[in-house]
Amino acid sequence: MSAAAAPTTGAQAGLTAVFVRLKLSLLRNGLKGSSKRKAAYISTLVLALGVGVLQMIGLAVLHGNAHAGTVVVLLAAILALLWSVMPLFFPTGDETLDPTRLVMLPLRPRPLVRALLASSLVGIGPLFTLCLAVGSVTAVAQGPAGIVAAVLGVPLLLLGCVALARAVATANVRLLTSRKGRDLAVLSGLLIAVVAQFANFASQRLFQAGGLATLEPVEAVVRWLPPATAVGMVDSASRGSYAVAAAQLALTVGAIGALLWFWERSLTKLMVTPDGSTIGAADSGKKRGSGAGAGGWSPLPDGRTGAVVQRALRYAVRDPKTKAAWLSSLAIGLIIPVANALQGHGSVYLACFGAGMLGVQMYNQFGQDTSAFWMVAQTISTPREAYAEMRARALALALVTVPYTVLVTVVTAAMVGDWAALPEVVGLALGLLGAMLCSGALASARFPYSIPTDGAFKNVAPGQASLAWIGIFLGLVSSALLCAPLIVLAAWLHLADHQDATWLLLPLGIAWGTLITWSGLRLAAPTVARRIPEILTAVSKG
Repeated sequence: MSAAAAPTTGAQAGLTAVFVRLKLSLLRNGLKGSSKRKAAYISTLVLALGVGVLQMIGLAVLHGNAHAGTVVVLLAAILALLWSVMPLFFPTGDETLDPTRLVMLPLRPRPLVRALLASSLVGIGPLFTLCLAVGSVTAVAQGPAGIVAAVLGVPLLLLGCVALARAVATANVRLLTSRKGRDLAVLSGLLIAVVAQFANFASQRLFQAGGLATLEPVEAVVRWLPPATAVGMVDSASRGSYAVAAAQLALTVGAIGALLWFWERSLTKLMVTPDGSTIGAADSGKKRGSGAGAGGWSPLPDGRTGAVVQRALRYAVRDPKTKAAWLSSLAIGLIIPVANALQGHGSVYLACFGAGMLGVQMYNQFGQDTSAFWMVAQTISTPREAYAEMRARALALALVTVPYTVLVTVVTAAMVGDWAALPEVVGLALGLLGAMLCSGALASARFPYSIPTDGAFKNVAPGQASLAWIGIFLGLVSSALLCAPLIVLAAWLHLADHQDATWLLLPLGIAWGTLITWSGLRLAAPTVARRIPEILTAVSKG
């Protein structure tokens, strides 16, 4: 029995070493042939190591502070949360996150789990986590028992974070390798912006409410949630609560074991179950073909207008970059007025920010089609056809922006308690939207540029950045000038103490926005019809 077990143990150790070398080879080969990639990786490594060391020193300085335990336990929980969600939003950051690439190899799940776990400890993320773990245990470790617990707590916290990330990634690998997974990667910047806004607001409210002492009830619960229990164990052992520390140690080890078991089970199921996503897609496509889409009622008009509006809305739902642009504008347009209102210095006029964010989507309308614009170009030969195309695109944008603008204004007015300004602000926002639709149509005709399909964060083709900036800058300036009559009228009504007449800005804003939108589309149509070859060349470089 022992003779048979020895080769097995050696094979497992050899497999682990192979996977570690494979991870190192992936990192090394990924830096070859691209000086930009090498510079980006080295700068990221230096930045992460520098920040990690500074954080470790800062946490170590907290040693002996009354609230040190609260800080490090909550930090460990946040660290584990980040590890659990990062694979969902950055699936291309590590090639080894997709175990389906190993499905044809004769590997058993349990040795494969050990090998992947060991290889997961190689990289910038584990190094940064190690620095935070060392700083966290240093902040609370006291006495011989605390030091022994700290020696155990650092690897347990690191293993818990890595095992959690791997278990989540394996369970969602079908999602990560699909179009929805790529959508999540594109939307990761939006998530970071939203979380940063809420973190900023929470930190301000925290210090206004009395500081870290208000987090002690939360910390008392979080210290029993693995893998934060690894740091809580060090704190408990340092305080002399050895029974509590033993319970937290057992809970940490048990949680890591459960994660490894779940990971192994998900890996086994993944390696032996065929991917039926295409079958499901085919079935759902047949069902859609026999439903309303095959001749059912549609609220959109027939002809070119309805077709273009449907195409634009479907781009907003299906194309990753178009979806990211829309959702970013929708989220930021709501976050800015709401966040300011929550912080006590909001204004209902900030609701105009949402209309401005969505109005920017009118710029570079043809660039959103990329090289597929040639199909649209085949249908445009006269200014009348160009006007119909641009009008439908503006209508698709207005179908979302107009109700969204009204909603944001109502929410902001309710939060700041300024209902009297609601009609005025809605009129100003819709006037601003009309100005941006006007300038956006002209910019789309004069300054089109290509949006690359590859790369989550590259939105302008090389050599066309100046076109993008010129179009946006001139468009924003012209939008402000076009909206100036409404702004001047609103200022005069307030300065002349005619607040009871500010409601007139609502119908005036609607009429003015409609008029200048129509004017911009009329002016842009001849240019679009005349410059079809140039526009097609400009938007096909991505």
